[in-house]
Amino acid sequence: MFYYYLEFFLTYIMADNINNIWISDNNDGTYKNPVIFGDYSDPDAIRVKDDFYLVSSSFNCIPGLQILHSKDLVNWTIKGKIIDKLPPYDVYAKPRHGCGVWAPSIRYNNGEFYVYFADPDYGIYMSKTDDPFGNWEPLILVKEAKGRIDPCPIWDDDGSVYLVHAWAKSRAGFKNILTLNKMNKEGTKITDEGVIIFDGTITQPTIEGPKFYKKYGYYYIFAPAGGVVNGWQTVLRSRNIYGPYEEKVVLYQGNTGINGPHQGAWIELESGESWFLHFQSRGAYGRIVHLQPMFWMDNWPVIGLDSDNDNKGEPVLKYKKPDVGSSYPIAVPQNSDDFEENELGLQWQWHANHKESWMSLAEKRGCLRLYPYPVFKNFKNFWDVPNLLLQKFCSDFFIVTAKLTFYPYSEDEKAGLIIMGRDYSYLSLNKTDKNKMKLSHVVCIDAESGMIEKEIEEIFLDTDTVCLRVKIMNDEECFFSYSTDDHCFNDLKMGFTAKKGNWIGAKVGLFCINFNKNQKRSGYADFDWFKVE
Repeated sequence: MFYYYLEFFLTYIMADNINNIWISDNNDGTYKNPVIFGDYSDPDAIRVKDDFYLVSSSFNCIPGLQILHSKDLVNWTIKGKIIDKLPPYDVYAKPRHGCGVWAPSIRYNNGEFYVYFADPDYGIYMSKTDDPFGNWEPLILVKEAKGRIDPCPIWDDDGSVYLVHAWAKSRAGFKNILTLNKMNKEGTKITDEGVIIFDGTITQPTIEGPKFYKKYGYYYIFAPAGGVVNGWQTVLRSRNIYGPYEEKVVLYQGNTGINGPHQGAWIELESGESWFLHFQSRGAYGRIVHLQPMFWMDNWPVIGLDSDNDNKGEPVLKYKKPDVGSSYPIAVPQNSDDFEENELGLQWQWHANHKESWMSLAEKRGCLRLYPYPVFKNFKNFWDVPNLLLQKFCSDFFIVTAKLTFYPYSEDEKAGLIIMGRDYSYLSLNKTDKNKMKLSHVVCIDAESGMIEKEIEEIFLDTDTVCLRVKIMNDEECFFSYSTDDHCFNDLKMGFTAKKGNWIGAKVGLFCINFNKNQKRSGYADFDWFKVE
């Protein structure tokens, strides 16, 4: 254990100004998994020349479909987004946990980037662009449908365009099968009823997340099976796009501690190396991203290392970095924010389609101003609050501190720092009837079921400026504290165990709400900074 923390510390020091605790690049030609300690579930990625691009499921979180970028498959940053608001716009005006963007695929064809994803309740969507970090075209509904999930296109050698997808039993009433559809040449419309090309009921239960490739004269479909926690990675191959398909398990947990492991992307480098990005389910930390070496044997891939010679790979925890022909600086997805820019950092997401009236970065330069948006009718707890401004957990152990100055108009307004999931906890400020500030520690267990939150500690303050802090430990335990001078922090009495959300990990962030729906005026909360270390 000592040597683990020593390596941990040295890697941190070598990263210069990067304040993220988890750094995958060991700075010695090797990396450690995960390469992204963040909830980028169901990842898909491509290489275009010397650049790598990754997308993942974003569900109900907005902006949606963040674009991550890397030059070496190890060091990643968030560089763009595809969706500012999710259709149907009125439906996603409230949090619809676990709905929205499922298992996207990203492809590059004829100078343009394409991303396809499914909303299991509304259908398959597509957007494209020639600049992945710029504006993406408005979403096109490729197929209005319910229950179709995890779409992936392929442009064949003869110009034909196809789309493979899976099925969600929760909507369609069945699962375990993959369906192939023809598309128009623009890739904007499905043109037939589709053909079932694989049924995994017996050997590959819950097969989903298919990713289409063509090499060595075969059509390959990489598809996870067995479920999120206990599953494995399967590869199908056929000389004919309609099959029949042979099947082979190419990656499984084996004797490692990496559960899953599955659902991801095959990347081939100019150097000839093959690599595979996939996720691992880590409870409140979400589904974090690992990178595995990939080798070919008899035109079948083997992912990870086959230490027992059973032709199935097991995940690695440490390995030499991909041969991309050069070295690149250490990088991690953004987290801290000093709110000096004109727009929110790309790491931030609301829990539903946002309104411009929720915030301002212009009213006070260098501050994020949040306005106390009224809660919905029949409010029970924060599970149904859309204006939670959140970001993903970024390590197994990290500390978040936010500086807040609160200017409430009434006692019904509240602002603070929150850990959000099926259970949640927060520290907040609100004004008392004696015009003092009350700091509250609140916990809600089983928010999804409508349980009422409970105030477990209150402290009265003579200031409206306070630093709120939470430590997230590697066993998902969270400990809150506060400071009125930015230096000496006072610990709250009770800890809190973070819980994942619906298909997402727990998140940490900021809020400002109003419990009085009829109030005509309101105050505001200014956050000077949000620091992750």
